[in-house]
Amino acid sequence: MLQNSFTSLSCDWGFVAPQLTLAGSRDSTWSLSLSPPFFLSLEVQDEIVVSIMADTCGQVLLGSGLTVLSHPLMYIKVLVQVGHEPLPPTLGRNFFGRQVYQLPGLFAYAKHIVKIDGKAGLFKGLAPRLCAGSIGTIVHSKVLQRYQEQEKNNEESGNCKKDDISSLQQVVNETTKEMVARSCATIVTHPFHVITLRCMVQFIGRETKYSGVFDSIVTIYKEEGILGFFAGLIPRLLGDILSLWICNMLAHLVNTYAIDSSMNHMGEIKNCSQAITGFFASMLTYPFMLVSNLMAVNSCGLAGGLPPYASVYPNWVECWRHLSREGNTSRGNSLFFRKVPAGKTYAVDQQRFF
Repeated sequence: MLQNSFTSLSCDWGFVAPQLTLAGSRDSTWSLSLSPPFFLSLEVQDEIVVSIMADTCGQVLLGSGLTVLSHPLMYIKVLVQVGHEPLPPTLGRNFFGRQVYQLPGLFAYAKHIVKIDGKAGLFKGLAPRLCAGSIGTIVHSKVLQRYQEQEKNNEESGNCKKDDISSLQQVVNETTKEMVARSCATIVTHPFHVITLRCMVQFIGRETKYSGVFDSIVTIYKEEGILGFFAGLIPRLLGDILSLWICNMLAHLVNTYAIDSSMNHMGEIKNCSQAITGFFASMLTYPFMLVSNLMAVNSCGLAGGLPPYASVYPNWVECWRHLSREGNTSRGNSLFFRKVPAGKTYAVDQQRFF
């Protein structure tokens, strides 16, 4: 049986994704069952339920704090993803010390936003993002708890024998559970994700169309109907699923075949390998996140999603193809050492490249 645990990748809906245990261990929070065990007293059952609720609340509070701290980073990243470049390129030096024209990085972009909207301007779209994170964390935990209840019932009835399951099958089983839980949370919270992105993109045209969570819900429903809340959902789901499977399968292969179990500091080494495979998976699936964000704001009545600033795409596949032709599938992936796109001309009046 495997002895290591893999930490799942963080998601947009959940601030800190719970640990994905691939060793069949019962040490994680999600191993506690809400179904009343027959051999426990009512007092003990109540204590278990309270403990689970406290753990979930703790994750929500911790995640909320991390979301507030990281929100300016996401805000700037989204503006770069949609192609907004308010500051012209400047002459600087690359990583090797060679003089090249570079685009403003994270801190220069942040100073520009603060100059226009003040420090509070860095937190546009924070409220719907907090809603998405809180709801997503709860949905994710509930789905995993349901899986734990089902496993326990199977064990009690003798239908499940974990000793006969290979380590690879354990990885597949646990990753499948995480995939279902994450997908459920993503679907439920995607409307808040759409509102978050549109609140951010309003910076480009200085609109105030999406000014609050409830007002934004009414606006989207009136103009686009129910489908408007799920703009960009498909590429986001595909990216999350592919990233999860790539990360966990690569980590399993590395930990099984490339790391000697007799080595010292095995836990630290496996955590490091998990972080590396997670970074590699996020790099491979980044275009899915980019396309999803672009489709969420495309043709929504904001300047950042309409011509001549942005093209109108009939579906996310056309958006992907257009980005591929332009060589922009990695746009916004890095906020440091940003080079000027090859063959592009900077339009000062439109504050973008074409």
